[in-house]
Amino acid sequence: MPSNSITFCDSQDLDVPLRIKVKSLDGRKPLLKPSQRILEPSLSHLSSNVIPVSDMIVSIQVFDEESGRILTIPTHTLYVPFRNARKWNQWLTLPINLNQLTLSSRLRIVIWEFDGTNKVPFFELETSVFNEDNSLKRGLEALKFQYNEPGSGVKIKGDELLDSLNRYYLGEVRKIEWLDAITIPDLEKRVDSRSWPTGTFVLNIEFPVFELPIVFTERKYPSVLDNIPTLHNFEQSNEPGDHLKTEPRKMIPLGSSSDSTLKFYDPDQFNSNPIEEKYRRLERASKRSNSDKQLKPDIKKRDYLNRIINYPPGTQLTAHEKGSIWKYRYYLINNKKALTKLLQSTNLTEEAERTEVLELMDSWAEIDIDDAIELLGSYYKNISVRAYAVNRLKKASDKELELYLLQLVQAVCFESLSTFSDKSNSEFTIVEVTPSQALANSLSMPAQYQRPHNSVFTSDGQAADESAIVISPLAEFLIRRAIVNPRLGNFFYWYLKSESEDNPYLNQIIDSFWSRLTKSRRKVLQDQIMLVDILREVCEEIKRLKDTTQKKMELLAHLLTTQLRSFLRGHHVSLLLDPDVTVVDIIPEMSKVFKSSLSPLKITFKTDKQELFPLMFKVGDDLRQDQLIVQIISLMNELLMNENVDVKLLPYKILATGPREGAIQFIPNETMANILSVHHGILPFLRSHYPDSKEELGVKNWVMDNFVKSCAGYCVITYILGVGDRHLDNLLITPDGHFFHADFGYILGQDPKPFPPLMKLPPQIIEAFGGAQSSNYNKFRSYCFVVYSILRRNAGLILNLFDLMKTSSIPDIRIDPDGAVLKVKERFNLDMSEEEATVHFQNLINDSVSALLPIVIDHLHNLAQYWRA
Repeated sequence: MPSNSITFCDSQDLDVPLRIKVKSLDGRKPLLKPSQRILEPSLSHLSSNVIPVSDMIVSIQVFDEESGRILTIPTHTLYVPFRNARKWNQWLTLPINLNQLTLSSRLRIVIWEFDGTNKVPFFELETSVFNEDNSLKRGLEALKFQYNEPGSGVKIKGDELLDSLNRYYLGEVRKIEWLDAITIPDLEKRVDSRSWPTGTFVLNIEFPVFELPIVFTERKYPSVLDNIPTLHNFEQSNEPGDHLKTEPRKMIPLGSSSDSTLKFYDPDQFNSNPIEEKYRRLERASKRSNSDKQLKPDIKKRDYLNRIINYPPGTQLTAHEKGSIWKYRYYLINNKKALTKLLQSTNLTEEAERTEVLELMDSWAEIDIDDAIELLGSYYKNISVRAYAVNRLKKASDKELELYLLQLVQAVCFESLSTFSDKSNSEFTIVEVTPSQALANSLSMPAQYQRPHNSVFTSDGQAADESAIVISPLAEFLIRRAIVNPRLGNFFYWYLKSESEDNPYLNQIIDSFWSRLTKSRRKVLQDQIMLVDILREVCEEIKRLKDTTQKKMELLAHLLTTQLRSFLRGHHVSLLLDPDVTVVDIIPEMSKVFKSSLSPLKITFKTDKQELFPLMFKVGDDLRQDQLIVQIISLMNELLMNENVDVKLLPYKILATGPREGAIQFIPNETMANILSVHHGILPFLRSHYPDSKEELGVKNWVMDNFVKSCAGYCVITYILGVGDRHLDNLLITPDGHFFHADFGYILGQDPKPFPPLMKLPPQIIEAFGGAQSSNYNKFRSYCFVVYSILRRNAGLILNLFDLMKTSSIPDIRIDPDGAVLKVKERFNLDMSEEEATVHFQNLINDSVSALLPIVIDHLHNLAQYWRA
């Protein structure tokens, strides 16, 4: 609910501590005369008797005036050495929350001075916490007293200077920046410089100013037992004529109200309010549509509508916001960003609303790709809405579609057959395949992927079976584009394959896609399937060998030569990681087995262009999370390149070929741990490959440029994605200076280590820049700010893509699907201005550079790796 629609807040709702600011003490007491110092030397021990501005401290505690109970212990100000005036300007946090205060709560304020050895009370004051109208005090308050008259302390009323200043701080006076800069300092100076008669003192304190007034409310909760029906065991009376009388015989003991464990369920707590629903229906009656077409908002309302339209994806609109969007729906018809907000504001189960909005969509300004992707999320079940989004996707290029394909396949995953049960819908698709075609297709498909085809409509439209393959508009669109573009078809098949386990609908889509491919296209996929089968068998056989790494290497060379090489001699295979690459042979001597319990393989292929293409193949590890992160990094790289910002990212390729296996492109690199161990620094490592004595750091300029830019890009991206478990073994650097991350087993803030930093920026990287005062460091920071700014402008697209992944099997998303999107949204800080976001990221960099705990954890990790080796 917007704050401007609330007039006050209940004190019982605020679980925050009471804070009081002690500002200053004005006034002076008459000093001792020389004769008094001689006659009564003990009086000289009190510093206030001999020094005009003596040292003092203030304590505050809360007590209940009605009961006389002391509610808190005293809280003291810190010692401040005074010169010309007594000013503390310190906030004291009292050990009591606002919801624990009573209407009779008061502050006991004691001013203490020193007698040379101990602190002694100078004066004691009291003031209430709440005003006479039961509202919590706000802003400045001045308490006036005579030092020699106990109990004389009273609140100053009618002080025009103080009242004016207080009204300004409370926001009751309109703020004019240029005028306030002149008047407010002068007003504050006048308040501070006021003179009081000798012996009169004024203690200035300040209560916190909340956005809304806080009103004391005392809630009385009825006993739980009052709502519990009494259970009786009735017994009939034996007296004549009293056969209708009954009396309780036994009551089930429920315990006291404080320790009762009985719970009651309200079945209507999550249902919509029928009164509000009735009001909405009346307000949106079709008879008002003609008048709504002429409605135009004023300037204030336009700003309000624009603020709603610019809400990031996933923002839940209030009932008032939905009503405003609906009211001005015809005015917004030319605003392409407003369509998703209109659909959120529409009850698509109501026929009248649904019909009107679907007609409006035909005339609406063409939406962007990111909004079309939002309409394919799980929130939108209406097939016409999804078909509209698909029609917009048809205008996307193949390159764009490849960037979003992983999420679009995931969107297909939650489109069950029941979602599209309305066969009267014109967008409903039935795949027509004759029995002979189905039989031919199944014969040409590898045996392990053959499935019976249930698409039983014959070419003349007669049903040949009881069921048919029902394909959603999105699935049909992806199938057709995948057939036209072989590269899209490659990834489309493998994305489906990795998610199709125990999903009959996806298996049907694979069958439909396979049945429409040409013979040559099916041959390409068959070769890839056989290649994956061989790699899987080789990997599993090496894992079964319980021997040294050297023995495993020998076995790998033998299996690659006898099995994989013989297969490649008869089949030139389009590589599944990059279908534009065709492999014709392998290089056994450049292949290896990594030291790991899963024994992943590095296999070096030779392409038809006589180039080398090394990749890793792993069995027993779910690579779909790594695949997602690398795909998002690739997308972010494209977004940056579209803005002519190249930060030299290396989004290597990952493809999951199943739930527990997949391939990873291998890029020659060194881990930071190894670089620091062998070269004792990043700069010596870069110098060893690309030295340049003319440059200040001894490294070729373009290599250092690669390093600085890639560090900036990956620092921002890994912060946004919440990549965890960062240590020096998964921070990699190529010989030509490209810095990148590997191993994305922990994302979205998940981390196995305690107190993980929000951003991993080891001090060795700053050292490689030439230090925190170098031009490279300034360049690094500038690129961080630029990258963060560009990605924040494209946050809607990224959030929509993550929203499509909510139903996926990715571990760190599955544990909290809704929270996953919120965590990414939180890192964008969309509520901040551009300047505030830049300052925020600068603080992140500073915190990361100065953090000591990550350095300690890196050393512990290296020690663990040493003992493991």
